[in-house]
Amino acid sequence: MSVSGPLAPPEPRGAPEPSLAAGTRVLSVGIASTGIFTFAYLASASHVLTPRAYSRVSLCWAVMFVILSVIYRPIEQLLSRTIAERRAQGIAAHPLRVPAVLQAGFAAAFLAAALAARGPIERGMFGGSSVLYRVLVVGVLAYAGSYFARGWLAGHRAFALYGALVFLESVSRFCLALAVVVGLGGGLTLVALGMAVAPFVSLAVMPAAWALARRPTADAAAVATRPADAEPGGVRSLTLRHGGGFATSVVAIMLSEQTLMNAGVLVAAASVGTTDLNGGLVGFVFNVMLIVRAPLQLFQAIQTSILPHLTGLETRRDVRAVRRAIRVTVAATGGFGLAVALGLLAIGPAVMGVVLGHKGFHYGRFGLAAVGLGMGLHLIAGTFNQAALARGHAGRAAVCWLACAAAFLGFQIAPAVAGRVARVELGYCGATALLALALWAVYRLGRRSQTAPAASASAA
Repeated sequence: MSVSGPLAPPEPRGAPEPSLAAGTRVLSVGIASTGIFTFAYLASASHVLTPRAYSRVSLCWAVMFVILSVIYRPIEQLLSRTIAERRAQGIAAHPLRVPAVLQAGFAAAFLAAALAARGPIERGMFGGSSVLYRVLVVGVLAYAGSYFARGWLAGHRAFALYGALVFLESVSRFCLALAVVVGLGGGLTLVALGMAVAPFVSLAVMPAAWALARRPTADAAAVATRPADAEPGGVRSLTLRHGGGFATSVVAIMLSEQTLMNAGVLVAAASVGTTDLNGGLVGFVFNVMLIVRAPLQLFQAIQTSILPHLTGLETRRDVRAVRRAIRVTVAATGGFGLAVALGLLAIGPAVMGVVLGHKGFHYGRFGLAAVGLGMGLHLIAGTFNQAALARGHAGRAAVCWLACAAAFLGFQIAPAVAGRVARVELGYCGATALLALALWAVYRLGRRSQTAPAASASAA
């Protein structure tokens, strides 16, 4: 007798699905290379630009990636989770209309806000630089397609192409900064242009992705026996309301994460004012937080692969495999964070000074170690966050993120610590510790809610 229904995984035929470890390894190569080229882009910009120009470029970078993460990453996560869930159920059709409508809506809202606030952005934020304003607008709009493609690739577990996409993005951006280093172009304009060109170049992988979509996969057998519009029990149709609710929760999560990573830079910029950006404080704070940016970009390999993996396991109710994946990931990321913190404590100031320059300030080894430790806690929190998204607990996770981001922002504004840089370093470490603890509680609560019905059923 054949087994059907929401708990019956399809019989694996055709091309095998990549495991979590295999997918993470493939993505790690591409995203590690991406992290290196991203770091090289910013390091090159730090050396070839004046402190004033670099502060403005780093501010544009921070603002752009806050916006990208807040308005586009939720759609990437929505696509990845939805496609992975349906593939685990053997459903042929993957809904793209609702994510596309949401993505277009976010992009249109950004464009309207950017046009309405052109004066304050161009004159107030960027000191009159029309180049940086145009780079911000064009770059954010272009990334709509890039992030939509990422979600599609992640849901289909096409991790090699995902890695190629972000690799092409970072290399193309770095090439423009390199042109300034070797004297082929001049200054701020060419360096900043890399942020707008990169998303267009990244989409070069999509023809290969469409070809991959026509290949048979592990769910091919179930797809062949199920209508394209079938909705088996346990899998809801993706409506605008449901997709919008998930996206709204992830918007809150992304906004909170970007607050942790960029509020220190933005508060520092506000504290010195636009006329004093040439003092270098903003660029120095940005450089300190690069300790966080590079590993978090590498962690995208784990985040991107673990969400569809956990979603498939949750769909199949493979609780033991879920626990094992979470346990291994937390151990690996926590160990990495501790190693980075110890390394920064030993040689951090010397390395940071050589690679990024001092910008008129001094790197403190204990402050750098605190940021490194906070980065490890951030990675652990991200693992528990993906588990919450896979279980459909995005709302609970969003509450945790918002509370911790608010605490961090309050710490930056309140003069609890006199030094601006020390305030960022200690605040980040404390906020990520609180976040990891809160999301661990969400994970434990989710485990209990799943275990209790199972125990009741076995007793009956």
